[in-house]
Amino acid sequence: MLNRIRRLFTQPDRALDGLDGPDRVHLAAACLMVEAARLDGTTSGEEMETIRTLLSSHFKLDEAEVEELVRSASTLSDGPAQWYAFTSRLKDAMEYDERVAIIEMLWHVVYADGALHHLESSLLRRVGGLLYVSDRDRGEAQRRVKAALGLT
Repeated sequence: MLNRIRRLFTQPDRALDGLDGPDRVHLAAACLMVEAARLDGTTSGEEMETIRTLLSSHFKLDEAEVEELVRSASTLSDGPAQWYAFTSRLKDAMEYDERVAIIEMLWHVVYADGALHHLESSLLRRVGGLLYVSDRDRGEAQRRVKAALGLT
């Protein structure tokens, strides 16, 4: 996996095309999480640690794979223009419940610093729509995360 991700830097415009199914999903999810962390203008240590923890636990990746994904995602993520590419890969590769889990992971990232910025909320609305996750399920995912983090 690491070598395939490293090759992406020679063709960043075709970043997801050169990867097989699981690697493509992992990188697309990591890119969306990095986007969520960056959206409020600051990327906190808590947000980055949350991303690492979520990638490791959800996708069963080791520390080196997680670090390479975060590094690659930080380089490849380039704002709203790429959200469609990331979400379309996830939508095509995942069942509905898995897409809801991605939304829940994104909520964890945006709440990692203890506050929800309006741009982060907008991102989750848009990504939820692109992943074909219902507003109800997106809202339930948000409530689960807030409850887990003790936020009101």
